[in-house]
Formats: sequence, structure tokens, C-alpha cells
Amino acid sequence: MKYFSEMTLDDCRRFYADEIRYAGNIKSPAILKAFTQVPREDFLGPGPWHIACADLGLGSVQYIATADADPRNVYHNVAIALDSSRDLNNGQPGALAHWLEALDLQAGNRVFHMGCGVGYYTAIMASVVGPSGRVLANEVDPELAERAQCNLASYKNVEVHGGDGAVLDPGTCDAMLINAGVTHPHSLWLDRLHENGGRMVLPLTIAMAPNLGKGVMLRITRTPAGFLARILTFVAIYSCTSVRDPRLEPVLANALRSGALMKIKSVRRDEHQPEGSCVVHRQDACLSTAELPSPQ
Repeated sequence: MKYFSEMTLDDCRRFYADEIRYAGNIKSPAILKAFTQVPREDFLGPGPWHIACADLGLGSVQYIATADADPRNVYHNVAIALDSSRDLNNGQPGALAHWLEALDLQAGNRVFHMGCGVGYYTAIMASVVGPSGRVLANEVDPELAERAQCNLASYKNVEVHGGDGAVLDPGTCDAMLINAGVTHPHSLWLDRLHENGGRMVLPLTIAMAPNLGKGVMLRITRTPAGFLARILTFVAIYSCTSVRDPRLEPVLANALRSGALMKIKSVRRDEHQPEGSCVVHRQDACLSTAELPSPQ
């Protein structure tokens, strides 16, 4: 590999995709290709940029400025500040790529991206699903939503909405990426997953700071027999402004501390009283260790 000063922007993008491949254990050629093609610098605002260095133990973030506004500086597996005063960042590519791969995106898929920020990862998904696919993106922060609309204006298969994503009906979706911490899967999102294999990845979090949570990323798959569930990774992420039930916070905290949260296998939606298999019980979406019934 060439030294940085000798590398072209295309060289840096290819190196970046390779870095993501190893960091996130990414096997999807379509996702890796998207990371080489979507210009990250176009979504970040003018440089120099500030690289976020998080200390998750302390719940704090430090920022290091790039030496200059050369776009080659942003092609690393690092989070980059969008608004450092609020600790709002364009997230770490390796982590996002891992979650995107878990969605098993295919050409022609309809995708919902809640918490799209400035739209960079929305653009990655739009590239993967192609012109026959569709990405509906949502961002609650007005400034970020406006930036996303501008950044994604040339993506004809993307539609951006501002406001609370919990009240936006995305319609039937093949895949959903919920990019803000919640305490439970939202009933509307579960309803809108395609009945035969719809996938959702969302962060279940407890408060770590006023606007920041820590927890796990959960993958949910809808099948004819019900909703399969499995944990993907740990996560620290900005909290959702809604889809948070304060009664579940201590339950989630205990389940995270005990390791019970890691044993989730399904999301039950049938009416039932709390029982031994219920890890985080909520009547409309119970996170459970129960196996789904076998197909008849």
C-alpha cells in the first residue's frame, strides 16, 4: 500500500473499505463496494474535521482535529463529529457496516432508516438496494434532517422525513435500521416488517449520560411462526426521543448486568403473564428466551 501522501482519493476509499471489512468482519461485496463509492466527505460538512475518541468507561468523548481539509483524512474506521458540542457524530463505519450486513440487504429491498443523521449510512444502504429499491429515512433533529435532505437530494431512491420516527408509518419494509437507543421494539415497526423474512436491527439501551445510552444491538427477523431475535454487538449510542419506557430501564439494566439479555431468542407478541422465559416483559413486545414453535 502506498504512503498516505502518494495515495489518491480512490486509493484511500479502497483502503477504507478493506479496513471496514476486517474491523466489522464484513463479507458482503455490495456493502464493501458502497463504502468505496459513497463520498463520506460530502456528508460531513467542510473540513478540517474532528475525530471522535470515546472513553465508554467514563462516558466521555474527546475530539482530535485532522491536520487539514484533505478528504483523504475521513477514510478511516473512526467516528467523525457532526456537532461536537452535543457529541453528535457520524458513527464508526465498521460498527455500522456490521449492523447493515445483519440486515441482509438485497437489490430491490424497501428499507426504513430511523435516526439517519446527515444521511451517510442512508446513502450506503441506497447504493446496496439499488435503483429498484427504496430507502425511507427519518431524523428527529431539525438541523440534521435538513442536512440529510440536501446531502441525499441526488439519490432518487431515498426519501427523507424530519420529526419523530416513532409516529412515521414506514409501510411494509424488508429491512429497518433503528439508529437511536430504545428500551423495546416499537409495535408499529414490528407490524411493518415483511411477514416473510423482514429484518430489523435496533439498539436496546439504558442511560449512560443525559442523551447517551449503552446496551446491545438486537436483530429481529419476522417469520410465519413469529419474531426471531438475537444479539449482535454491544453499543453506545444517542438515545431515542421516544420509544423509551422508564419502567423498563431497571429491568434492562438488570438483564444486561446478569447476561440474561444475551440469551434472547424471540419477541413474543401474544398475550401472556410474565414467566421465567421473559427477560424484558412488555405486553406488546416481550423479549424472551423462548424458542419459536417449529413449522407444522
